[in-house]
Amino acid sequence: MSNIIAIVGRPNVGKSTLFNRLTESRDAIVNEESGVTRDRQYGKVTWNGKDFSVADTGGYVVNSEDVFEDEIRKQVLIAIEEADAILFVVDVTTGITDMDEAVANILRRTEKKVILVVNKVDNTNLQNDAFEFYNLGLGDFYNISSANGSGTGDLLDAITNSLDFTEDENDELSNLPHFAIVGRPNVGKSSLTNAFIGEDRNIVTDVAGTTRDAIDTRFNKFGFDFVLTDTAGLRKKAKVNEDLEFYSTLRSVRAIESADVCLLLIDAERGVEQQDMSIFNVISKNKKGLVVCINKWDLIEKDNKTAKEYEEKVRQRFAPFVDFPIIFTSVLNKQRIHKALEAAMEVYENRKRQITTSKLNEVMQEAIDRNGPPSVKGKYIKIKYITQLKTATPAFAFFANLPQYIKEPYKRYLENQIRKNWNFTGSPIQIFIRKK
Repeated sequence: MSNIIAIVGRPNVGKSTLFNRLTESRDAIVNEESGVTRDRQYGKVTWNGKDFSVADTGGYVVNSEDVFEDEIRKQVLIAIEEADAILFVVDVTTGITDMDEAVANILRRTEKKVILVVNKVDNTNLQNDAFEFYNLGLGDFYNISSANGSGTGDLLDAITNSLDFTEDENDELSNLPHFAIVGRPNVGKSSLTNAFIGEDRNIVTDVAGTTRDAIDTRFNKFGFDFVLTDTAGLRKKAKVNEDLEFYSTLRSVRAIESADVCLLLIDAERGVEQQDMSIFNVISKNKKGLVVCINKWDLIEKDNKTAKEYEEKVRQRFAPFVDFPIIFTSVLNKQRIHKALEAAMEVYENRKRQITTSKLNEVMQEAIDRNGPPSVKGKYIKIKYITQLKTATPAFAFFANLPQYIKEPYKRYLENQIRKNWNFTGSPIQIFIRKK
């Protein structure tokens, strides 16, 4: 099942450095100045064969003397509600601050698993200083240094032990295709779900952030049978002032991880914006199928070139992954919404497509003979054998004599040749080069 870990704490305790360490990336900006993290980061973590997502909630500061009331308390509350477990990060070099106490007061009241992480413990003397954090009343803690990685192995063990990775294999719906409707707030996600199922199952308002709880709906008519997930439900008025972008994307992460194919809705009047890119990146990282729906297309003044030009702009933003369906819809007028369903079902089938090894070698060896990998330092690279791996998403292994010299541009050539000969539209493809 999908699992999300949220990293919380006051500014400048090392949350972004820990995020980068856990995800083995440099996605989160790290700086000595507090409050640098403004864009929320989401990443994938694999530990001992188990996968989960991690969200860096940041320490967002907007020239406010009352940092806790304005920003941190908000993010802690959202993390408690949305995450499966919470990493509360503190700084051993400063000891317990009033802001740490305030966060701890909230976390002590939650039923969610809270893991206290004492950061910047770089030597033995600091390990002794860390005992002070027992006074927060959150039980045992983990001493780490996110800068050099010490202690993170034990922390990852604690995280995976606190999560539920079981799948309900007896669930009747588990064998059906799962489609998720995702997009930024107020783009028409709930309206699209209602249009599909023909009833107002999900509450729709003009207020961005009305959607709250992810709802699964079985769609079984017109020859389709699948589970549709909308990040839907009623947002209480008292919580409309929460950080909607963070909230929306955190919901999208969970919906995306549970889906086979994602229908990404984009507002035709606004085009592809940063949050659309953030959600697209989550889809890509999770290797999910993709259908892009340009919604509110009825509001656009257009001629016979408008759709083509718009499509080209969208593919440029999402490059290098450009082989996915783009459907121009108007949910309000129910224009082309069933075409979006047909595209999603086609992408689902493409994602499961298996190519026989004999046919794969016959076609791809010809493509390799026409345009082989460039030689490096006078050494010629030979690809001798290709096979498709038995994975949930299309993945191909190319066996070569010098795999270390085959770079990304040639991998893209191989992927393009596969897409040229077989229909994998909407589905990501992984290319692995292995030693023969």
